[in-house]
Amino acid sequence: MSEGLMDQIGSDLAGKTALITGGATGIGRAIATALAAHGMRIAIADIDLDTARKTAKEIALSAVAIEMDVTTRESVDAGFAEAVALLGRIDRLVANAGVSNMKPALDLTDADWDFNFNVNTRGVFLTNQAACRHFLECGTKGAICNTASLAAKVGAPLLAHYSASKFAVVGWTQALAREMAKHAIRVNAVCPGFVRTGMQSREIVWEAELRGMTPQQVFDEYVSLTPLGRIEDPEDVASVVTFLLSDGARFMTGQAVNVTGGVYMT
Repeated sequence: MSEGLMDQIGSDLAGKTALITGGATGIGRAIATALAAHGMRIAIADIDLDTARKTAKEIALSAVAIEMDVTTRESVDAGFAEAVALLGRIDRLVANAGVSNMKPALDLTDADWDFNFNVNTRGVFLTNQAACRHFLECGTKGAICNTASLAAKVGAPLLAHYSASKFAVVGWTQALAREMAKHAIRVNAVCPGFVRTGMQSREIVWEAELRGMTPQQVFDEYVSLTPLGRIEDPEDVASVVTFLLSDGARFMTGQAVNVTGGVYMT
């Protein structure tokens, strides 16, 4: 991004507040760090409160940690209420909490399916509802960014249930964006590719076992599939999320923005 645009984003976001689910580690942590660097006050919401507290302490004096299980309405509502009590209001939401596991489609169990949908899809539904209700109550022109996936654009073998849950995130994002546009509330999503996180490290081992490969071979395949020639870093996603939450993206809503290094270009 140009220096002028970065300055504009900093001006747009400084002093505002954001709640980030799954914010203690990985992509969520990178997003929290980027937003704090632009002067935002941050609520890091995570099911792992100890790690969330550690992250909040490390990234900014203005960051707070909130315990939240995004699969339950009671926990989401309580977490939002706590964040509002601590920060005064919520101006932006990043619904980032996500999980995965890996199996052939015909080996998936009901528990596998529910595990992915409860976090990846229900978590977006519940937190987006809570945020929009808060925005409307406060008269805030809020913005939401949901974390989808490359697997929300192209069905991923061995991740059929995960793909389905992330396709649902994109559909929800588009529909909610249309409903909220009259209130000047924007709703977008990002679709990361092969990102260097703890989740990806686990997936590489699982995929290697399922395909009779070594983890290094799987990793090298991910790189070969990426036209920009490297594995994605969480910070690559964070910079795009920061833009989508800023007034620089004021005329963008209902978008599922690819951040894949060119793996998927449509």
